[in-house]
Amino acid sequence: QLQLVESGGGLVQPGGSLRLSCAASGFTLDNYAIGWFRQAPGKEREGVSCITSGAGSPNFADSVKGRFTISRDNAKNTVYLQMNSLKAEDTAIYYCAAKGLLCGSSWSFPGAFGYWGQGTQVTVSS
Repeated sequence: QLQLVESGGGLVQPGGSLRLSCAASGFTLDNYAIGWFRQAPGKEREGVSCITSGAGSPNFADSVKGRFTISRDNAKNTVYLQMNSLKAEDTAIYYCAAKGLLCGSSWSFPGAFGYWGQGTQVTVSS
């Protein structure tokens, strides 16, 4: 059974950092493009970042460029989202999701991803 599990969320002050993890079971993450999405209350789910299978440059939403990075640890079958210089507007539930090999032009569209985790809450507040 394919399963994605996010962890690492929590409460952090503005300017702080968090690292989210997306661990897979039942399949090999490196065979898929992995996206991170977030959804704030009353807002639509939006694409934050995507890392393609194997080599290739990741994608980032303009709102997080220069602050967030994405990486894989294939030995742990896990993808990470490192979030630095957090802002109040980063507050949301964060989800990871899997799709085919490449992020492609559809990377920021939730409907392009077939497998989803349950989400982890990130709250940025003083």
